[in-house]
Amino acid sequence: MRLALSAFLCAGLIVPLAGFGKLQNKARKPDNDAKLFQKKLSKDDQLRHALDRLTFGPRPGDFEAAKKLGLKKWLDRQLHPEKIKENPTLAARLQPLDSLRMTGAEIARNYPPQQLIRQVANGRLPMPEDPVLRAAVQRMVKRYNARKGTEEKDDKVEPARPLTDVLAPAEIRTLRNGKPDEKRELIASMPEDKLDDALIAMAPGIRQQLFNIVNEDTRRKILLLTTPQQLISYDLNTGKLYRAMFSNRQLEELMVDFWYNHFNVYLDKGADRYMVPAYEREAIRPHVLGNFREMLGATAHSPAMLFYLDNWQSVFVTPNPRAPRRNARGLNENYARELLELHTLGVEGGYTQKDIVEVARCFTGWTIRNLQQDGAFFYNDRVHDKGEKVVLGVTIPAGGNQSDGEKVLDILSTHASTARFVSRKLAMRFVADEPPAQLIDRMAATFTKSGGDIRQVMKTMLESKEFMSAGAVHSKVKTPFEMVVSAVRALDAQVEFVSTLAIQLNTLGQPLYRKQEPTGYSTANAEWVNSAALLARMNFALALAQNKIAGIKVDAEKFSYPQVSKATQAAIDNAMKDKTPTPALAAGLIIGSPEFQRR
Repeated sequence: MRLALSAFLCAGLIVPLAGFGKLQNKARKPDNDAKLFQKKLSKDDQLRHALDRLTFGPRPGDFEAAKKLGLKKWLDRQLHPEKIKENPTLAARLQPLDSLRMTGAEIARNYPPQQLIRQVANGRLPMPEDPVLRAAVQRMVKRYNARKGTEEKDDKVEPARPLTDVLAPAEIRTLRNGKPDEKRELIASMPEDKLDDALIAMAPGIRQQLFNIVNEDTRRKILLLTTPQQLISYDLNTGKLYRAMFSNRQLEELMVDFWYNHFNVYLDKGADRYMVPAYEREAIRPHVLGNFREMLGATAHSPAMLFYLDNWQSVFVTPNPRAPRRNARGLNENYARELLELHTLGVEGGYTQKDIVEVARCFTGWTIRNLQQDGAFFYNDRVHDKGEKVVLGVTIPAGGNQSDGEKVLDILSTHASTARFVSRKLAMRFVADEPPAQLIDRMAATFTKSGGDIRQVMKTMLESKEFMSAGAVHSKVKTPFEMVVSAVRALDAQVEFVSTLAIQLNTLGQPLYRKQEPTGYSTANAEWVNSAALLARMNFALALAQNKIAGIKVDAEKFSYPQVSKATQAAIDNAMKDKTPTPALAAGLIIGSPEFQRR
Protein backbone atom coordinates (compact mmCIF):
# COMPACT_ATOMS: atom_id res chain seq x y z
CA MET A 1 0.00 0.00 0.00
CA ARG A 2 2.86 2.38 0.82
CA LEU A 3 4.37 1.97 -2.65
CA ALA A 4 1.00 2.51 -4.33
CA LEU A 5 0.34 5.60 -2.23
CA SER A 6 3.74 7.13 -2.88
CA ALA A 7 3.49 6.37 -6.60
CA PHE A 8 0.15 8.15 -6.63
CA LEU A 9 1.62 11.08 -4.74
CA CYS A 10 4.60 11.34 -7.08
CA ALA A 11 2.19 11.37 -9.98
CA GLY A 12 0.19 14.08 -8.25
CA LEU A 13 3.33 16.08 -7.49
CA ILE A 14 4.75 15.89 -11.01
CA VAL A 15 4.51 19.63 -11.56
CA PRO A 16 6.28 20.72 -8.36
CA LEU A 17 8.82 17.91 -8.66
CA ALA A 18 9.83 19.28 -12.02
CA GLY A 19 11.18 22.26 -10.10
CA PHE A 20 14.07 20.09 -8.89
CA GLY A 21 15.75 20.22 -12.23
CA LYS A 22 15.38 23.88 -13.06
CA LEU A 23 18.80 24.98 -11.93
CA GLN A 24 20.70 22.38 -13.90
CA ASN A 25 18.34 21.52 -16.76
CA LYS A 26 16.75 24.79 -17.74
CA ALA A 27 18.77 27.06 -19.98
CA ARG A 28 18.97 30.39 -18.21
CA LYS A 29 20.50 33.62 -19.33
CA PRO A 30 23.72 34.53 -17.53
CA ASP A 31 22.28 37.99 -16.83
CA ASN A 32 19.39 36.41 -14.89
CA ASP A 33 21.78 34.26 -12.88
CA ALA A 34 23.90 37.29 -12.06
CA LYS A 35 20.84 39.21 -10.88
CA LEU A 36 19.75 36.36 -8.61
CA PHE A 37 23.19 36.21 -6.99
CA GLN A 38 23.03 39.98 -6.44
CA LYS A 39 19.57 39.88 -4.86
CA LYS A 40 19.92 40.30 -1.12
CA LEU A 41 17.96 38.29 1.44
CA SER A 42 16.19 39.67 4.48
CA LYS A 43 17.90 39.08 7.83
CA ASP A 44 15.53 36.27 8.77
CA ASP A 45 15.91 34.64 5.37
CA GLN A 46 19.70 34.87 5.66
CA LEU A 47 19.53 33.01 8.95
CA ARG A 48 17.15 30.38 7.58
CA HIS A 49 19.45 29.90 4.58
CA ALA A 50 22.51 29.54 6.82
CA LEU A 51 20.75 26.93 8.96
CA ASP A 52 19.62 25.07 5.86
CA ARG A 53 22.99 25.09 4.12
CA LEU A 54 25.49 24.88 6.99
CA THR A 55 23.80 22.19 9.08
CA PHE A 56 22.25 18.83 8.35
CA GLY A 57 18.90 20.58 8.67
CA PRO A 58 17.47 22.70 11.48
CA ARG A 59 15.75 21.12 14.45
CA PRO A 60 12.78 22.66 16.25
CA GLY A 61 14.07 25.71 18.13
CA ASP A 62 17.31 26.10 16.15
CA PHE A 63 16.12 29.21 14.31
CA GLU A 64 15.12 30.97 17.52
CA ALA A 65 18.40 30.05 19.25
CA ALA A 66 20.50 31.23 16.29
CA LYS A 67 18.51 34.45 16.01
CA LYS A 68 19.13 35.19 19.68
CA LEU A 69 22.86 34.63 19.17
CA GLY A 70 22.95 36.60 15.92
CA LEU A 71 23.94 35.41 12.46
CA LYS A 72 27.50 36.77 12.58
CA LYS A 73 28.28 35.09 15.90
CA TRP A 74 26.56 31.87 14.84
CA LEU A 75 28.70 31.70 11.69
CA ASP A 76 31.88 32.45 13.63
CA ARG A 77 31.15 29.68 16.11
CA GLN A 78 30.53 27.15 13.35
CA LEU A 79 33.82 28.16 11.73
CA HIS A 80 35.54 27.61 15.10
CA PRO A 81 33.94 24.38 16.35
CA GLU A 82 36.32 24.21 19.29
CA LYS A 83 34.34 27.12 20.75
CA ILE A 84 31.13 25.08 20.73
CA LYS A 85 30.36 22.82 23.66
CA GLU A 86 29.61 19.42 22.20
CA ASN A 87 26.35 17.64 22.83
CA PRO A 88 26.96 15.12 25.67
CA THR A 89 24.42 12.81 24.06
CA LEU A 90 26.79 12.36 21.14
CA ALA A 91 29.69 11.16 23.30
CA ALA A 92 27.42 8.61 24.97
CA ARG A 93 26.20 7.39 21.59
CA LEU A 94 29.72 7.02 20.20
CA GLN A 95 31.22 5.33 23.27
CA PRO A 96 30.23 1.73 22.41
CA LEU A 97 31.62 2.00 18.87
CA ASP A 98 35.03 0.55 19.71
CA SER A 99 36.42 0.16 16.20
CA LEU A 100 36.24 3.92 15.57
CA ARG A 101 39.05 4.36 18.09
CA MET A 102 41.22 1.42 16.99
CA THR A 103 44.21 1.18 14.68
CA GLY A 104 43.91 -1.04 11.64
CA ALA A 105 45.92 -3.76 13.38
CA GLU A 106 43.68 -3.64 16.46
CA ILE A 107 40.59 -3.90 14.27
CA ALA A 108 42.01 -6.92 12.47
CA ARG A 109 42.68 -8.63 15.82
CA ASN A 110 39.23 -7.84 17.24
CA TYR A 111 37.22 -8.39 14.06
CA PRO A 112 39.39 -10.98 12.31
CA PRO A 113 39.69 -11.34 8.53
CA GLN A 114 40.08 -14.69 6.78
CA GLN A 115 43.88 -14.52 6.99
CA LEU A 116 43.79 -14.49 10.80
CA ILE A 117 41.20 -17.26 10.88
CA ARG A 118 43.56 -19.33 8.76
CA GLN A 119 46.40 -18.71 11.22
CA VAL A 120 44.20 -19.71 14.18
CA ALA A 121 43.06 -22.84 12.34
CA ASN A 122 46.70 -23.77 11.62
CA GLY A 123 47.73 -23.19 15.24
CA ARG A 124 49.92 -20.14 14.59
CA LEU A 125 47.67 -17.82 16.60
CA PRO A 126 45.78 -18.55 19.84
CA MET A 127 42.03 -18.29 20.26
CA PRO A 128 40.82 -14.87 21.53
CA GLU A 129 40.18 -14.52 25.26
CA ASP A 130 36.87 -12.65 24.92
CA PRO A 131 34.18 -15.36 25.11
CA VAL A 132 31.90 -13.86 22.43
CA LEU A 133 34.75 -13.29 19.99
CA ARG A 134 36.16 -16.74 20.77
CA ALA A 135 32.81 -18.34 19.93
CA ALA A 136 32.68 -16.41 16.65
CA VAL A 137 36.23 -17.42 15.74
CA GLN A 138 35.52 -21.05 16.61
CA ARG A 139 32.61 -21.03 14.17
CA MET A 140 34.74 -19.45 11.44
CA VAL A 141 37.59 -21.91 12.04
CA LYS A 142 35.16 -24.82 11.75
CA ARG A 143 33.85 -23.44 8.44
CA TYR A 144 37.42 -22.88 7.24
CA ASN A 145 38.35 -26.48 8.08
CA ALA A 146 35.19 -27.72 6.39
CA ARG A 147 36.19 -25.94 3.18
CA LYS A 148 39.64 -27.56 3.44
CA GLY A 149 38.00 -30.94 3.90
CA THR A 150 39.42 -31.56 7.39
CA GLU A 151 35.92 -31.48 8.91
CA GLU A 152 32.48 -32.41 7.72
CA LYS A 153 30.92 -29.73 5.54
CA ASP A 154 28.18 -28.80 7.96
CA ASP A 155 27.01 -25.20 8.43
CA LYS A 156 25.59 -26.01 11.82
CA VAL A 157 28.12 -25.36 14.57
CA GLU A 158 26.99 -26.41 18.03
CA PRO A 159 27.85 -24.10 20.95
CA ALA A 160 30.07 -25.34 23.76
CA ARG A 161 27.06 -25.22 26.11
CA PRO A 162 23.44 -25.79 25.06
CA LEU A 163 20.94 -23.04 25.82
CA THR A 164 19.19 -25.31 28.35
CA ASP A 165 22.36 -25.23 30.49
CA VAL A 166 22.35 -21.43 30.53
CA LEU A 167 18.71 -20.39 30.85
CA ALA A 168 15.69 -21.66 32.72
CA PRO A 169 12.80 -23.16 30.68
CA ALA A 170 10.65 -20.07 31.31
CA GLU A 171 13.43 -17.79 30.03
CA ILE A 172 13.83 -19.87 26.88
CA ARG A 173 10.06 -19.70 26.28
CA THR A 174 10.24 -15.91 26.58
CA LEU A 175 13.07 -15.73 24.07
CA ARG A 176 11.19 -17.90 21.59
CA ASN A 177 7.61 -16.76 22.01
CA GLY A 178 7.58 -13.67 24.22
CA LYS A 179 6.57 -10.17 23.19
CA PRO A 180 9.37 -7.73 22.27
CA ASP A 181 9.10 -5.89 25.60
CA GLU A 182 9.32 -9.18 27.50
CA LYS A 183 12.41 -10.21 25.54
CA ARG A 184 14.01 -6.81 26.08
CA GLU A 185 13.36 -6.98 29.83
CA LEU A 186 14.79 -10.49 30.06
CA ILE A 187 18.00 -9.55 28.21
CA ALA A 188 18.42 -6.39 30.27
CA SER A 189 18.11 -8.35 33.52
CA MET A 190 20.96 -10.77 32.75
CA PRO A 191 24.46 -10.30 34.22
CA GLU A 192 27.09 -9.87 31.51
CA ASP A 193 28.59 -13.36 31.90
CA LYS A 194 25.19 -15.00 31.65
CA LEU A 195 24.23 -12.84 28.68
CA ASP A 196 27.41 -13.78 26.84
CA ASP A 197 26.80 -17.50 27.46
CA ALA A 198 23.16 -17.16 26.38
CA LEU A 199 23.98 -15.30 23.17
CA ILE A 200 26.64 -17.87 22.27
CA ALA A 201 24.22 -20.74 22.90
CA MET A 202 21.26 -19.22 21.01
CA ALA A 203 20.30 -20.33 17.56
CA PRO A 204 21.11 -17.61 14.99
CA GLY A 205 17.41 -17.01 14.31
CA ILE A 206 16.68 -16.24 17.97
CA ARG A 207 19.65 -13.87 18.18
CA GLN A 208 18.54 -12.04 15.06
CA GLN A 209 15.07 -11.46 16.50
CA LEU A 210 16.70 -9.62 19.41
CA PHE A 211 18.76 -7.27 17.24
CA ASN A 212 16.25 -4.42 17.06
CA ILE A 213 15.11 -4.53 20.68
CA VAL A 214 18.35 -4.72 22.73
CA ASN A 215 20.85 -2.02 23.70
CA GLU A 216 23.89 -1.06 21.63
CA ASP A 217 26.38 -3.27 23.50
CA THR A 218 24.24 -6.37 23.05
CA ARG A 219 23.50 -5.50 19.42
CA ARG A 220 27.25 -5.39 18.77
CA LYS A 221 27.72 -8.79 20.41
CA ILE A 222 25.06 -10.26 18.15
CA LEU A 223 26.88 -8.90 15.11
CA LEU A 224 30.20 -10.18 16.46
CA LEU A 225 28.78 -13.68 16.74
CA THR A 226 27.40 -13.53 13.21
CA THR A 227 30.11 -11.85 11.12
CA PRO A 228 32.76 -9.90 13.08
CA GLN A 229 33.85 -7.87 10.06
CA GLN A 230 30.35 -6.39 9.74
CA LEU A 231 30.98 -4.47 12.94
CA ILE A 232 33.49 -2.19 11.21
CA SER A 233 31.00 -0.84 8.68
CA TYR A 234 28.32 -0.88 11.37
CA ASP A 235 30.41 1.39 13.59
CA LEU A 236 31.35 3.70 10.72
CA ASN A 237 27.74 4.09 9.56
CA THR A 238 26.41 4.48 13.08
CA GLY A 239 29.07 7.01 14.07
CA LYS A 240 28.56 9.11 10.93
CA LEU A 241 24.78 9.19 11.35
CA TYR A 242 25.00 9.99 15.07
CA ARG A 243 27.47 12.82 14.49
CA ALA A 244 25.29 14.32 11.76
CA MET A 245 22.16 14.07 13.90
CA PHE A 246 23.42 15.11 17.32
CA SER A 247 26.59 17.16 16.98
CA ASN A 248 26.38 20.85 17.85
CA ARG A 249 29.34 21.36 15.49
CA GLN A 250 27.26 20.96 12.38
CA LEU A 251 29.51 22.73 9.88
CA GLU A 252 32.46 20.64 11.00
CA GLU A 253 30.49 17.45 10.31
CA LEU A 254 29.46 18.74 6.89
CA MET A 255 33.12 19.47 6.16
CA VAL A 256 34.14 15.95 7.25
CA ASP A 257 31.62 14.58 4.78
CA PHE A 258 32.84 16.95 2.05
CA TRP A 259 36.54 16.18 2.48
CA TYR A 260 36.05 12.43 2.87
CA ASN A 261 34.36 12.42 -0.54
CA HIS A 262 37.07 14.70 -1.94
CA PHE A 263 39.74 12.24 -0.75
CA ASN A 264 37.52 9.20 -1.15
CA VAL A 265 38.55 5.71 -0.04
CA TYR A 266 36.32 2.71 -0.79
CA LEU A 267 35.62 0.69 2.36
CA ASP A 268 35.16 -2.68 0.68
CA LYS A 269 38.49 -2.84 -1.13
CA GLY A 270 40.46 -5.52 0.71
CA ALA A 271 42.46 -4.26 3.68
CA ASP A 272 40.79 -0.83 3.54
CA ARG A 273 37.99 -2.33 5.60
CA TYR A 274 40.39 -2.19 8.56
CA MET A 275 42.07 1.10 7.71
CA VAL A 276 39.15 3.44 6.94
CA PRO A 277 38.25 4.22 10.59
CA ALA A 278 41.78 5.50 11.29
CA TYR A 279 41.85 7.26 7.90
CA GLU A 280 38.78 9.36 8.65
CA ARG A 281 39.83 9.89 12.27
CA GLU A 282 43.44 10.93 11.61
CA ALA A 283 43.80 12.06 7.99
CA ILE A 284 40.47 13.84 7.45
CA ARG A 285 38.75 14.95 10.65
CA PRO A 286 41.58 16.99 12.26
CA HIS A 287 42.15 19.08 9.11
CA VAL A 288 38.70 19.90 7.71
CA LEU A 289 38.95 23.58 8.67
CA GLY A 290 42.73 23.66 8.86
CA ASN A 291 45.54 23.80 6.31
CA PHE A 292 45.03 22.11 2.95
CA ARG A 293 48.68 21.06 2.64
CA GLU A 294 48.53 19.30 5.98
CA MET A 295 45.42 17.38 4.99
CA LEU A 296 46.89 16.57 1.59
CA GLY A 297 49.98 15.17 3.32
CA ALA A 298 47.92 13.22 5.84
CA THR A 299 45.94 11.52 3.10
CA ALA A 300 49.07 10.85 1.03
CA HIS A 301 50.73 9.10 4.00
CA SER A 302 47.62 7.16 5.00
CA PRO A 303 47.84 3.38 4.48
CA ALA A 304 44.15 3.49 3.51
CA MET A 305 44.87 5.78 0.54
CA LEU A 306 48.10 3.98 -0.35
CA PHE A 307 46.16 0.71 -0.53
CA TYR A 308 43.03 2.07 -2.23
CA LEU A 309 44.93 3.68 -5.12
CA ASP A 310 47.62 0.97 -5.22
CA ASN A 311 50.62 3.19 -4.52
CA TRP A 312 51.83 0.74 -1.88
CA GLN A 313 52.76 -1.56 -4.80
CA SER A 314 54.42 1.13 -6.93
CA VAL A 315 58.15 0.51 -7.18
CA PHE A 316 61.08 1.52 -9.36
CA VAL A 317 62.05 -1.05 -11.96
CA THR A 318 65.46 -0.58 -13.54
CA PRO A 319 65.24 0.07 -17.28
CA ASN A 320 68.22 -2.26 -17.90
CA PRO A 321 66.66 -5.49 -19.24
CA ARG A 322 69.74 -7.47 -18.19
CA ALA A 323 69.56 -6.37 -14.59
CA PRO A 324 67.38 -8.40 -12.22
CA ARG A 325 64.14 -6.72 -11.24
CA ARG A 326 63.68 -5.95 -7.59
CA ASN A 327 59.94 -6.35 -7.98
CA ALA A 328 57.83 -7.25 -11.00
CA ARG A 329 55.00 -4.93 -9.99
CA GLY A 330 56.60 -1.81 -11.43
CA LEU A 331 55.32 1.76 -11.53
CA ASN A 332 51.66 2.35 -10.65
CA GLU A 333 50.11 5.62 -11.78
CA ASN A 334 46.72 5.36 -10.04
CA TYR A 335 47.48 7.59 -7.06
CA ALA A 336 49.44 10.10 -9.13
CA ARG A 337 46.55 10.50 -11.57
CA GLU A 338 43.89 11.00 -8.89
CA LEU A 339 46.20 13.27 -6.87
CA LEU A 340 46.37 15.63 -9.84
CA GLU A 341 42.86 15.23 -11.22
CA LEU A 342 40.71 14.89 -8.11
CA HIS A 343 42.70 16.03 -5.09
CA THR A 344 44.46 19.17 -6.31
CA LEU A 345 44.64 20.65 -9.84
CA GLY A 346 41.44 19.35 -11.36
CA VAL A 347 41.02 17.77 -14.78
CA GLU A 348 41.66 21.12 -16.48
CA GLY A 349 44.50 22.06 -14.16
CA GLY A 350 47.23 22.11 -16.81
CA TYR A 351 49.02 18.81 -16.21
CA THR A 352 49.95 16.23 -18.84
CA GLN A 353 50.37 12.46 -18.95
CA LYS A 354 54.10 13.02 -18.54
CA ASP A 355 53.40 14.87 -15.27
CA ILE A 356 51.39 11.87 -14.06
CA VAL A 357 54.33 9.55 -14.74
CA GLU A 358 56.80 11.91 -13.07
CA VAL A 359 54.58 12.24 -9.98
CA ALA A 360 54.22 8.45 -9.81
CA ARG A 361 58.02 8.14 -9.90
CA CYS A 362 58.28 10.60 -7.00
CA PHE A 363 55.99 8.43 -4.88
CA THR A 364 57.73 5.10 -5.47
CA GLY A 365 58.65 3.59 -2.12
CA TRP A 366 55.68 5.14 -0.30
CA THR A 367 54.20 1.90 0.92
CA ILE A 368 52.77 -0.06 3.87
CA ARG A 369 55.06 -1.77 6.37
CA ASN A 370 53.18 -5.02 6.97
CA LEU A 371 49.66 -5.29 5.67
CA GLN A 372 48.86 -8.29 7.89
CA GLN A 373 50.21 -6.77 11.12
CA ASP A 374 50.61 -3.07 11.93
CA GLY A 375 49.70 -1.80 8.44
CA ALA A 376 51.56 1.49 9.02
CA PHE A 377 53.07 3.90 6.50
CA PHE A 378 56.59 2.98 5.52
CA TYR A 379 59.05 4.56 3.11
CA ASN A 380 61.13 1.88 1.37
CA ASP A 381 64.17 3.59 -0.10
CA ARG A 382 65.29 0.42 -1.90
CA VAL A 383 62.41 0.64 -4.39
CA HIS A 384 62.41 4.42 -4.88
CA ASP A 385 63.21 5.93 -8.27
CA LYS A 386 66.36 8.02 -7.65
CA GLY A 387 66.41 9.67 -11.04
CA GLU A 388 65.69 13.31 -11.82
CA LYS A 389 62.00 14.22 -12.26
CA VAL A 390 60.26 17.25 -13.70
CA VAL A 391 56.77 17.97 -12.31
CA LEU A 392 54.75 20.84 -13.80
CA GLY A 393 58.00 22.42 -14.98
CA VAL A 394 59.73 22.13 -11.60
CA THR A 395 62.89 20.00 -11.52
CA ILE A 396 63.28 17.58 -8.63
CA PRO A 397 66.99 16.64 -8.55
CA ALA A 398 68.30 13.10 -8.80
CA GLY A 399 69.33 11.23 -5.67
CA GLY A 400 66.21 12.06 -3.66
CA ASN A 401 64.19 9.96 -1.28
CA GLN A 402 60.84 10.33 0.49
CA SER A 403 61.27 14.07 0.10
CA ASP A 404 60.53 13.73 -3.63
CA GLY A 405 56.90 13.00 -2.81
CA GLU A 406 56.80 15.80 -0.23
CA LYS A 407 58.07 18.25 -2.86
CA VAL A 408 55.26 17.20 -5.18
CA LEU A 409 52.72 17.88 -2.44
CA ASP A 410 54.32 21.30 -1.88
CA ILE A 411 54.11 22.13 -5.59
CA LEU A 412 50.49 21.01 -5.88
CA SER A 413 49.19 22.61 -2.69
CA THR A 414 50.49 26.05 -3.74
CA HIS A 415 49.51 25.83 -7.40
CA ALA A 416 46.99 28.37 -8.75
CA SER A 417 44.92 25.59 -10.33
CA THR A 418 44.58 23.88 -6.94
CA ALA A 419 43.42 27.12 -5.32
CA ARG A 420 40.75 27.51 -7.98
CA PHE A 421 39.72 23.85 -8.16
CA VAL A 422 39.28 23.48 -4.40
CA SER A 423 37.50 26.84 -4.13
CA ARG A 424 35.11 25.96 -6.93
CA LYS A 425 34.34 22.58 -5.40
CA LEU A 426 33.57 24.17 -2.02
CA ALA A 427 31.36 26.77 -3.70
CA MET A 428 29.54 24.04 -5.63
CA ARG A 429 28.88 22.25 -2.34
CA PHE A 430 27.73 25.26 -0.33
CA VAL A 431 26.46 27.84 -2.86
CA ALA A 432 25.21 26.37 -6.14
CA ASP A 433 26.10 23.84 -8.82
CA GLU A 434 27.22 26.75 -11.01
CA PRO A 435 28.69 29.26 -8.54
CA PRO A 436 29.51 32.80 -9.77
CA ALA A 437 33.01 33.12 -11.19
CA GLN A 438 33.68 36.27 -9.15
CA LEU A 439 33.07 34.34 -5.93
CA ILE A 440 35.46 31.58 -6.99
CA ASP A 441 38.07 34.21 -7.85
CA ARG A 442 37.86 35.72 -4.36
CA MET A 443 37.95 32.33 -2.65
CA ALA A 444 40.96 31.25 -4.73
CA ALA A 445 42.75 34.51 -3.88
CA THR A 446 42.14 33.83 -0.18
CA PHE A 447 43.40 30.25 -0.59
CA THR A 448 46.65 31.52 -2.14
CA LYS A 449 47.17 34.44 0.23
CA SER A 450 46.51 32.34 3.35
CA GLY A 451 48.66 29.40 2.25
CA GLY A 452 45.66 27.09 1.90
CA ASP A 453 43.83 28.02 5.11
CA ILE A 454 40.47 26.30 4.59
CA ARG A 455 38.77 28.25 7.38
CA GLN A 456 39.68 31.53 5.71
CA VAL A 457 38.44 30.30 2.33
CA MET A 458 35.15 29.27 3.92
CA LYS A 459 34.90 32.64 5.69
CA THR A 460 35.33 34.43 2.36
CA MET A 461 32.51 32.35 0.92
CA LEU A 462 30.12 32.60 3.86
CA GLU A 463 30.49 36.37 4.15
CA SER A 464 29.94 36.88 0.43
CA LYS A 465 26.88 38.48 -1.09
CA GLU A 466 26.59 35.46 -3.39
CA PHE A 467 26.18 33.01 -0.51
CA MET A 468 23.53 35.19 1.14
CA SER A 469 21.61 35.72 -2.10
CA ALA A 470 18.40 34.58 -3.76
CA GLY A 471 20.55 32.68 -6.26
CA ALA A 472 21.87 30.39 -3.53
CA VAL A 473 18.63 29.78 -1.61
CA HIS A 474 17.22 26.30 -2.26
CA SER A 475 19.61 25.89 -5.19
CA LYS A 476 20.94 22.54 -3.96
CA VAL A 477 19.15 19.19 -3.79
CA LYS A 478 19.96 17.17 -0.69
CA THR A 479 21.96 14.01 -1.11
CA PRO A 480 20.23 10.93 0.35
CA PHE A 481 22.46 11.18 3.44
CA GLU A 482 21.50 14.82 3.95
CA MET A 483 17.83 14.10 3.31
CA VAL A 484 17.62 11.22 5.79
CA VAL A 485 19.41 13.11 8.58
CA SER A 486 17.52 16.36 7.96
CA ALA A 487 14.20 14.48 8.17
CA VAL A 488 15.11 12.94 11.53
CA ARG A 489 16.22 16.35 12.83
CA ALA A 490 13.17 18.21 11.50
CA LEU A 491 10.81 15.69 13.09
CA ASP A 492 12.79 15.81 16.35
CA ALA A 493 12.67 12.03 16.31
CA GLN A 494 13.65 9.83 19.23
CA VAL A 495 16.58 7.74 18.00
CA GLU A 496 17.27 4.38 19.61
CA PHE A 497 19.55 3.02 16.89
CA VAL A 498 20.33 3.91 13.26
CA SER A 499 21.26 0.67 11.49
CA THR A 500 17.88 0.76 9.74
CA LEU A 501 18.67 4.25 8.42
CA ALA A 502 21.95 2.95 6.98
CA ILE A 503 19.90 0.31 5.13
CA GLN A 504 17.60 3.09 3.86
CA LEU A 505 20.63 4.91 2.48
CA ASN A 506 21.57 1.80 0.52
CA THR A 507 18.09 1.83 -1.03
CA LEU A 508 18.36 5.56 -1.77
CA GLY A 509 21.63 5.06 -3.63
CA GLN A 510 24.23 6.36 -1.16
CA PRO A 511 25.68 3.53 0.95
CA LEU A 512 28.08 5.27 3.30
CA TYR A 513 31.83 4.77 2.71
CA ARG A 514 31.02 2.63 -0.32
CA LYS A 515 31.55 4.87 -3.33
CA GLN A 516 33.81 2.63 -5.36
CA GLU A 517 35.11 5.35 -7.71
CA PRO A 518 37.76 7.80 -6.44
CA THR A 519 35.42 10.73 -7.20
CA GLY A 520 33.43 10.19 -4.01
CA TYR A 521 29.73 11.01 -3.90
CA SER A 522 28.77 14.05 -5.95
CA THR A 523 26.64 16.88 -4.55
CA ALA A 524 25.49 17.98 -8.02
CA ASN A 525 21.71 18.14 -8.32
CA ALA A 526 21.62 16.06 -11.50
CA GLU A 527 23.23 13.14 -9.64
CA TRP A 528 20.21 12.70 -7.37
CA VAL A 529 17.20 13.85 -9.42
CA ASN A 530 15.25 11.18 -11.28
CA SER A 531 11.80 9.66 -10.91
CA ALA A 532 12.99 6.47 -9.20
CA ALA A 533 15.02 8.44 -6.65
CA LEU A 534 12.10 10.75 -5.87
CA LEU A 535 9.75 7.79 -5.42
CA ALA A 536 12.24 6.17 -3.03
CA ARG A 537 12.49 9.42 -1.05
CA MET A 538 8.71 9.63 -0.76
CA ASN A 539 8.57 6.02 0.43
CA PHE A 540 11.18 6.81 3.08
CA ALA A 541 9.39 9.99 4.20
CA LEU A 542 6.06 8.19 4.65
CA ALA A 543 7.67 5.26 6.48
CA LEU A 544 9.57 7.58 8.81
CA ALA A 545 6.59 9.77 9.68
CA GLN A 546 4.38 6.73 10.28
CA ASN A 547 6.92 5.07 12.63
CA LYS A 548 7.61 2.19 10.28
CA ILE A 549 11.41 2.42 10.54
CA ALA A 550 12.73 0.43 13.49
CA GLY A 551 14.78 2.38 16.00
CA ILE A 552 13.26 5.77 15.10
CA LYS A 553 10.16 7.09 16.87
CA VAL A 554 8.34 10.17 15.60
CA ASP A 555 5.55 12.25 17.12
CA ALA A 556 4.11 13.75 13.95
CA GLU A 557 1.68 15.95 15.89
CA LYS A 558 4.64 18.05 17.07
CA PHE A 559 6.05 18.55 13.57
CA SER A 560 6.26 22.22 12.59
CA TYR A 561 5.41 22.32 8.90
CA PRO A 562 7.65 24.44 6.67
CA GLN A 563 6.18 26.52 3.89
CA VAL A 564 5.70 24.83 0.53
CA SER A 565 4.76 26.16 -2.88
CA LYS A 566 1.13 26.53 -3.91
CA ALA A 567 1.57 23.75 -6.48
CA THR A 568 2.97 21.34 -3.88
CA GLN A 569 0.30 22.28 -1.35
CA ALA A 570 -2.43 21.71 -3.93
CA ALA A 571 -1.02 18.28 -4.82
CA ILE A 572 -0.78 17.33 -1.13
CA ASP A 573 -4.34 18.52 -0.46
CA ASN A 574 -5.54 16.49 -3.41
CA ALA A 575 -3.74 13.37 -2.16
CA MET A 576 -5.15 13.83 1.34
CA LYS A 577 -8.71 13.78 0.00
CA ASP A 578 -8.42 10.12 -0.90
CA LYS A 579 -6.87 9.04 2.39
CA THR A 580 -7.77 9.45 6.03
CA PRO A 581 -5.96 12.67 7.01
CA THR A 582 -3.54 12.09 9.88
CA PRO A 583 -0.61 14.13 11.26
CA ALA A 584 1.74 11.29 10.23
CA LEU A 585 0.51 11.27 6.62
CA ALA A 586 0.74 15.06 6.42
CA ALA A 587 4.26 15.03 7.89
CA GLY A 588 5.33 12.30 5.46
CA LEU A 589 4.04 14.26 2.49
CA ILE A 590 5.87 17.39 3.62
CA ILE A 591 9.14 15.49 4.19
CA GLY A 592 8.76 13.95 0.73
CA SER A 593 7.92 17.27 -0.94
CA PRO A 594 10.24 19.09 -3.37
CA GLU A 595 10.75 21.96 -0.93
CA PHE A 596 12.10 19.67 1.79
CA GLN A 597 14.42 17.95 -0.68
CA ARG A 598 16.18 21.24 -1.38
CA ARG A 599 18.84 22.86 0.76
